[in-house]
Amino acid sequence: MADSKGKGRKNILAESRKKGLVAGSTAVATGVAAATVGLVPLTIAGMGATGFFTYRWIKHRARNGIRF
Repeated sequence: MADSKGKGRKNILAESRKKGLVAGSTAVATGVAAATVGLVPLTIAGMGATGFFTYRWIKHRARNGIRF
């Protein structure tokens, strides 16, 4: 059964850390792929994915009152 109080602060911060790592690693992977492979469609798709994951991370931090 779920806790009636919601998620604890430690769980929220851990989730934020995971979302930040996903956003950062996607950005790094896109940069490496663009520099080495140089395919424009792959770079555009990677930028879209990076933007999506970064948006989700920022939205999560803002919703939970976590400072940058």
